[in-house]
Amino acid sequence: MEKKDLRLAAIDIGSNALRFQVSRIICQDPLPEFKRLEYLRFPLRLGSDVFSTQSYITPEHQDVFVQVMGVFKSLMKLYHIDDYMACATSAMREAANGAELIERVRSEYDLNIEVISGEREAEIINKAIFQYLEADKNYLHIDVGGGSTEINIYQNHQKIASRSFRLGSVRLLSQEADERVREEWNALRNWIQFSIRDLTGEIIPIGTGGNINKLHDLSEKIVKQKKKKQTALSLKDLKFLYTELAKRNYQERLVDFSLNEDRADIIVPAATIYIEALQAIKAKEVFVPKVGLREGITQVLFEKHCPFYSQKHL
Repeated sequence: MEKKDLRLAAIDIGSNALRFQVSRIICQDPLPEFKRLEYLRFPLRLGSDVFSTQSYITPEHQDVFVQVMGVFKSLMKLYHIDDYMACATSAMREAANGAELIERVRSEYDLNIEVISGEREAEIINKAIFQYLEADKNYLHIDVGGGSTEINIYQNHQKIASRSFRLGSVRLLSQEADERVREEWNALRNWIQFSIRDLTGEIIPIGTGGNINKLHDLSEKIVKQKKKKQTALSLKDLKFLYTELAKRNYQERLVDFSLNEDRADIIVPAATIYIEALQAIKAKEVFVPKVGLREGITQVLFEKHCPFYSQKHL
């Protein structure tokens, strides 16, 4: 097989931030080689516009969004990107002016953005976590974003159930007391319990998303847990962190936990979603592989250009 050297760009347009990643992939026998060349995260909270009563992205945020997309396009040229994929999630798909903004980016920078459904988002993220799934085991994958939470259930490497819920860290800040949100909480608990009713044996939770990654980091720093499985975060420690974060105001979280400004407010509602999901299956801990949509996008592009590799190689 001829060795192929690829440079691929993944753009994740989320409800709380814009993320850009460049990966170099060498397709060679017996295994491909992956290396991250660049990663940028720009804090632009599109969800604060969309999930409020106005339901559209403000002119100010539109201008910033277009500027950032221009920066991403320039970086792709500098890195001589072979292919890219830009995915926009819940904030953009719910924005009344989302299509207009995407067309503006296409017109100004010849950059195509795909607005993906919650189901498609889960499918892409699943490609990033597939390598962590073991045969003959059950898994509950929880991905908490700014506007939605995707839940997937696996049995013996096969996805047997999947659903997207309108619960997200940014959305809960705007709609915490909304009746629709309370109904969605009930739907989340009931759906999980219904979907796992026929599974036998342990169900292993996997958590993805920026907030669970940060909570895992905080647990190692503050709780100072020492475990054989370093990528696990116990429910006990997660609840402890939630309590410590919730009893502090925004400014105190910035100082006491060294959180970024766009993380300090949303990390509390995000933690509640993970806690609810873990309690629904009576789990004692969650596995945190620290991958997400951008790694899934990279995997989609990799499979497109190197189709002779299957998931079992990764």
